[in-house]
Amino acid sequence: MRSLVPFRDINVHASASHYAFTSPSSPSAQTLVIERPSGDIRLNDGALLGAKRVSSIAGILGIIKLRLDKYIIVITKAQPMGRLKGHMVYKIIATEFLPLRERTLHDPDEDTYLTLLKTLLGTGPMYFSYSFDITNSFQRQASSNPSPALWQRADDRFFWNKFIQSDLIEFATGAKSGSGLRQHGTQQTGADPFILPVMFGMMRVTATRIKSTPLTFALITRRSRHRAGTRYLTRGIDEHGHVANFNETEQIVVLNEGTRGMGAMGGDEGMQNGTIGGFESQDVQVMSYVQTRGSVPVYWAEVSTLRYTPDLQIRGVETAVDAAKHHFDEQIKIYGDNYLVNLVNQRGREVRVKTAYEQLVRTLVSGPNEAMQADYVTNEKIHVVEASQNNQEYDRLHYVYFDFHNETKGLKWHRAQLLLDQLKDGLVKGQYFRGVDMPGDSQGRLEVRNRQTAVVRTNCMDCLDRTNVIQTMLARWTLTRQLIDIGVLRPGESADDDLAFRILFRNIWADNADVVSKSYSGTGALKTDFTRTGERTRTGMLQDMNNSITRYVLNNFRDGPRQDAFDLFLGAFLPDSSGVGASQVFVDRRPTLIQAIPYVLAASFFLVLISSFARPKPESTIWPLRLFTILWLAVGMWCFRFIYTHGVLYVNWPKLNTPRWANESFQETMGTIRKDKFIGPFVARHERGASNARISNLEEGKKRIQ
Repeated sequence: MRSLVPFRDINVHASASHYAFTSPSSPSAQTLVIERPSGDIRLNDGALLGAKRVSSIAGILGIIKLRLDKYIIVITKAQPMGRLKGHMVYKIIATEFLPLRERTLHDPDEDTYLTLLKTLLGTGPMYFSYSFDITNSFQRQASSNPSPALWQRADDRFFWNKFIQSDLIEFATGAKSGSGLRQHGTQQTGADPFILPVMFGMMRVTATRIKSTPLTFALITRRSRHRAGTRYLTRGIDEHGHVANFNETEQIVVLNEGTRGMGAMGGDEGMQNGTIGGFESQDVQVMSYVQTRGSVPVYWAEVSTLRYTPDLQIRGVETAVDAAKHHFDEQIKIYGDNYLVNLVNQRGREVRVKTAYEQLVRTLVSGPNEAMQADYVTNEKIHVVEASQNNQEYDRLHYVYFDFHNETKGLKWHRAQLLLDQLKDGLVKGQYFRGVDMPGDSQGRLEVRNRQTAVVRTNCMDCLDRTNVIQTMLARWTLTRQLIDIGVLRPGESADDDLAFRILFRNIWADNADVVSKSYSGTGALKTDFTRTGERTRTGMLQDMNNSITRYVLNNFRDGPRQDAFDLFLGAFLPDSSGVGASQVFVDRRPTLIQAIPYVLAASFFLVLISSFARPKPESTIWPLRLFTILWLAVGMWCFRFIYTHGVLYVNWPKLNTPRWANESFQETMGTIRKDKFIGPFVARHERGASNARISNLEEGKKRIQ
């Protein structure tokens, strides 16, 4: 009988000629065999003998080809994170790379590729379930066909290991491939249980109570695998309509889960009319609310130059219209009406991003109507752009700008409520999802009682800190509304009235903010003290300062390799097997003199420090020591000024897919240096290459507006 879900237990039988994967709990299932060293895949009826080593794994993460070899990445350790509607969810803790052949050649690039991948897998929060589709919201699951295999039902956006599962997927579907797989031309359904979809993001499942009513509270954030990357290296939109840092967050409440044998849960008495205590008192009820976040969908970038504030570049809005249409076509199809909440500053450098977004919305909607609200704090507290007609799908876009920076200045965080007041009509109209277990349904499907028909898509510059505050506020308001609707709370009461749950709710949302932020910026989120405690504290502000400094260091000097790891794992970069043994990709091609200047700066600082504390003998003259100190102080100051002025040369850019704008800035800076009368001749003499990176295949012919 065909298995629709992945095997919970897999044994790996390793030999010199193959790897064989079997499931001890399913002895009648076929064995998956991957030949060594060719990588050909086949299914075998029954076990294969002759294995030298047998080990147990939690699942196959995928297969990836690097320069010298292919590697099977297996999950060796997984941590249970809790049950969601009876299904256990796991977090990946440890992985192992199984080479298809013994490496006979040493290649520095291969070692670097492996280091990048292992670092990503060791730090990236990845989750999976053997029996539950965590890549899809409850609403999408309720509308989907449960007959395909689990991996076939997974949401393509959040199926994070789909690229490295492509060999197994092509084998299972019988698709043709140039990868050297042994294809049979027909579907190999026996391979389906070996394909395990994995989600990147945040998962928290907690059993709790509100006013003595037991329930399961869960929060899931799913990060898109499209245009994934780091803070300053992935901004805006691409030509396919994918935006940077796109995350879907689903807040889930499960009631009466214990009445079906999955834990002791029950409800208050006296609640009738299809709510707890009434007709559905013994039925498992699921309520969920989905929000999204994503970068402003125009072509824009921030170029790191070692200054605290990067240089902002925005291309003409007219060039992004087609890409934005692709983006919103998908968003409207999946979520319905989109309330586009924009939180960037209306003054300073961020105003250009705000202006571009508003110009884009005006272009997309029919007969745009605009309304603006002012108060004693700002002239543009709220700015709304909506269609005056309903002639096309894009008229379901509702742009709402909120001057978050000015309205909440001076620790007045309660003024974020002004945005909630503006959105309430849309939130009420957009509803939330509610489903009830179908009696006698063996697949655990839900009978839909209510659907969410709109989504709030929130952004700031990073889609991190300000976005987190607003999403938490909207989630709290919606949760209260849900609990009032089903009778757990009375009108006028709030989920925040329960102190224990309030603390739990705030900490889970603050943890979510930290996870999303670490994945994108490298540090925890800012302003999480407000999310955790409901107020801004001085301790929180000091922590924010520490995180801001850490972000500066990481974004300038560590994000290049992190971006390379994302590109390698997700298939945005495919290693070239030519030139094995000669490292080409990760070599530093800057002129030797440019590379040496930071070392000269460090040496000059050391020498000045030593000479400052030196104690000359009384009979010796002092001026040589002073001259020595002044000389190295001047050298150090010149080096510091050079690095600060030409900071783009010292940013640790990605080596695999360097953004075009980064390469252009690098070349412009090198051109300026070559023309310098003092250092130019030395640079030209020792130059080994014009760039430290290769140009990526990004948008061609786009007009850039400085």
